[in-house]
Amino acid sequence: MREEILSAGIDIGTSTTQLVFSRFYIENTASMFSVPKVTIVNKDVVYRSNIHFTPLLTQKEIDAVKVREIIEKEYNLAGIKPEDIKTGAVIITGETSRKDNAERVAEMLSGLAGDFVVATAGPDLESIIAGKGAGADKISKDYKGTVVNLDIGGGTTNISVFRRGELLDVGCLDIGGRLIKVDKQGNIVYIAEKIKRLAESRNIPIKIGEQADEFKIRKVAAEMVRVLEMSVGLIPRNNNYNDIVTNHGISSEHLIEYVTLSGGVADIVYGKDADIFQYGDMGIILAQEIRKSSLVKDIKLMVPYETIRATVIGAGSYTTDISGSTIFYNRNMFPLKNIPILKLNEREENLDSIADRIKDKINWFKVEKEIQQVALAIKGVKDFTFFQIKHLAKEIVRGLEEILNNNLLIFVLAEEDIAKVLGQTIYTELEFKRDVLCIDSISVDNGDYIDVGNPVANGAVVPIVIKTLVFE
Repeated sequence: MREEILSAGIDIGTSTTQLVFSRFYIENTASMFSVPKVTIVNKDVVYRSNIHFTPLLTQKEIDAVKVREIIEKEYNLAGIKPEDIKTGAVIITGETSRKDNAERVAEMLSGLAGDFVVATAGPDLESIIAGKGAGADKISKDYKGTVVNLDIGGGTTNISVFRRGELLDVGCLDIGGRLIKVDKQGNIVYIAEKIKRLAESRNIPIKIGEQADEFKIRKVAAEMVRVLEMSVGLIPRNNNYNDIVTNHGISSEHLIEYVTLSGGVADIVYGKDADIFQYGDMGIILAQEIRKSSLVKDIKLMVPYETIRATVIGAGSYTTDISGSTIFYNRNMFPLKNIPILKLNEREENLDSIADRIKDKINWFKVEKEIQQVALAIKGVKDFTFFQIKHLAKEIVRGLEEILNNNLLIFVLAEEDIAKVLGQTIYTELEFKRDVLCIDSISVDNGDYIDVGNPVANGAVVPIVIKTLVFE
């Protein structure tokens, strides 16, 4: 059995907007005498859009109408309809994620981009998918070492660290090529607030309205590169680093052996020089300063699989996972979107009264005293007995009493392979009168959100997107 799923990745960044379509191939890789194990066996990018400048109405407002026109045009060029899309992500990245109408734009594009494409804009997720889209995870595995990927876009630098193929750490800095903008007359028209403070800290006199001075902008770019060097532990961190960090940086303890660069600025680092203000910003100067820095002299520079397209490739190809093959659901209730995770830690699961722990934590998810739909996440029992499962089911039902009283779904995620039997037992406890969804082989944490797509592989599995839904 082999099935194909079409995925969309849409990236609306500070500088550029683009999309890709990818095709996933899923099949049962277990033998005919074993429990089914449906997995994604291959992924191919089937269409890459042109790279468009992100249309803005003002410095703080995305032109939602023009963004939609761009996406619709690319759908037509690819010969793909929104209803063909089964999974994927709309990623609003960098400074653009902080524009006043970012959430509205994402919601509009979610409606355009199929039934299950989701809107995500968390810096941690961006860092992960950019690193994977650039191939840093594969390079770290092939070279059996530690690789840091710096995805340097127009407004932010997303950082991800991989060791031997495994993700170790993520972070984000407010460093990018469009944090100083220059008009066609050569005048500075925009300086990001953090970059103003960085320049002031080094006594670099630069302001909006003046003629762009290459020498001054190069000095600012050099300070930005120093912060990048701090971020990967090459030099000690200072107050400028603390100010530039978006949400959090990576640990300075990683022994980084290789660096890959992605994003629009990376194209210049790896490529050829051009007129310094060709793109109306400081991006080319920033790339030139990176090229002569310790980032690429003291760490071995590797060529990524993707540069400017890394994030959109990651959005289309790496946001989606597949559930375990022994899930339980009593009816088709899909797709489910933006469900927050309530996770119990292992200590809480080992206490006699799991129900009380659930009741305590469910208060986190009340909005104006009203409970919202949540997904309860547990590790579960590996080698379980019938009595253990029955006890666990009873505790879950008791703990989620408020969910039941509000006619919401009993939604449970387990890391261990127990979903089918646990779901059936919970359904029995509820006398077959309430909706139950139980999914296994999924690892999540508090603060995550989950989307679940329509079942595939003859109903054996469901597509899953785990995300951080943040509009800063």
